[in-house]
Amino acid sequence: MDTTLRDGEQTSGVSFSVAEKLSISQLLLDELKVDRIEIASARVSEGELEAVKTVAKWAEENGYLEKVEVLTFVDQGVSIQWMLEAGVKVQNLLTKGSLNHLTHQLKKTPEQHFSEIKQAILLGLENGIQTNVYLEDWSNGMRNSPDYVFQYLDFITQQPIKRVLLPDTLGVLTPAETFHFLSQIKAKYPHTHFDFHAHNDYDLGTANVLEAVKAGIDGLHLTVNGMGERAGNAPMASAVAVINDFLPDVEIGLRESAIYKVSKLVETFSGVRIPANKPIVGENVFTQTAGIHADGDNKNNLYFNDLLPERFGRKRTYALGKTSGKANIEKNLQELGLKLNQEDIKKVTQRVIELGDLKETVTQDDLPYIISDVLASNAYQSKVKVESYVLSHSKGLRPSATIAINFDGEIVEEHAQGDGQFDAFMLALSKLYKSKGKTLPALIDYAVRIAPGSSSDALCETVITWKTDQKTFTTRGLDSDQTVCAIKATEKMLNIICELKIKDTLKYQEPNSKNRDDLEKQEPSSKKQDDLHSIETHIKH
Repeated sequence: MDTTLRDGEQTSGVSFSVAEKLSISQLLLDELKVDRIEIASARVSEGELEAVKTVAKWAEENGYLEKVEVLTFVDQGVSIQWMLEAGVKVQNLLTKGSLNHLTHQLKKTPEQHFSEIKQAILLGLENGIQTNVYLEDWSNGMRNSPDYVFQYLDFITQQPIKRVLLPDTLGVLTPAETFHFLSQIKAKYPHTHFDFHAHNDYDLGTANVLEAVKAGIDGLHLTVNGMGERAGNAPMASAVAVINDFLPDVEIGLRESAIYKVSKLVETFSGVRIPANKPIVGENVFTQTAGIHADGDNKNNLYFNDLLPERFGRKRTYALGKTSGKANIEKNLQELGLKLNQEDIKKVTQRVIELGDLKETVTQDDLPYIISDVLASNAYQSKVKVESYVLSHSKGLRPSATIAINFDGEIVEEHAQGDGQFDAFMLALSKLYKSKGKTLPALIDYAVRIAPGSSSDALCETVITWKTDQKTFTTRGLDSDQTVCAIKATEKMLNIICELKIKDTLKYQEPNSKNRDDLEKQEPSSKKQDDLHSIETHIKH
């Protein structure tokens, strides 16, 4: 039984609308194929009544009405009247499963409590309502007042009910206790249907579910994403995976492939985010980060276990970051349909690691831009290098830049102020080139963007268009910092104009045959040109 819409809705700050309850109910019964759903508590609010009416109407039209349940109370028939108005036919009657709760909360004797419970059950039958019975605080009852629990079970198993529901209300049971208590009860009442309802206060919810099934329990109460009060309930995804993988003799009808879809919908409607490392449904649980893992998967799936992502409608990914190796890059290239030689893979891997050291998250969508940037940077000989720079931005003072440029081993420094940090950088660069009798191309367009298709904030891309007397060309810079992007794009421009022999007024000098030969030697190889063309075509697509 899924109780996301009742017990799960007791998560602090969560309230599902009528439409949301209906949508989740439909997915749970139609797609996930749970056996029953508990959707509300009686008498809570007018909104809750409207939601139950809506779900009940849909369930009746689709043959699911007997699968829809509501939590009710021993209240002289008030809950029964509420159910009749709502149109539901199954009540889960809340009663006391420990002597401590009975004595201090209700201040009644067991006999008084049993008498009132019997009246509620019979009243339900008179109105066509079937009853299941919750023993609230049952787990503490088994620990501290077992005589009372068995006195109660002797009584309730003789009543016209369908199921007895045994909750670990405060999430206090250990797996050993769960198995021991439920084995005792199943041995004494072999013909009664018992459900186990686990909470997760000690993070033992899934382990207790496993032991409950081993002990012979007939039903389980679970919630999508483990929602519920305090630390929540036993999570549906983990419980299903554990039963399917470790209890092969137990058959359940839930569709694993629908779990992730339902999980994400509940996340959206509830506003409660799924932790990235949550088993089965977390964002990172099918992501290999270490390069050695990707390498092992390439060779013989060495780091796979039975929790294959495809079972849950998901896909394995290979993270890109500081621990990435070539194997991670290769795995992602396979997904993108790209091929690089081993030397270029090394260079791309190093660039990804550099970004990881800056605590940036690199996604597969970023990878084509990194590749393009690395290959483009290697398409010419680097004769000019921006060796170092200091950029400042202060209130009341103009931004300034101090730069050091390496010209074939000769380092020259310059300083300037500008309207912004990059403007100051360019003014300092212009002064430096002017001192050498050279002129820079005109900057005619400057665009900054997150790499298209990227879902991370690891990279931004700066595309600068330059114009000389002879031609217009663009360069790109890729980095996590916008100004650094622009500086990288500018460094590429400096090497391009150097390679094209642009001097002084940037008038192109027709080379003699020897100079032409030298230029041809500096041109990128046809292989490199093919690589660049392939990557840029991929980016356009």
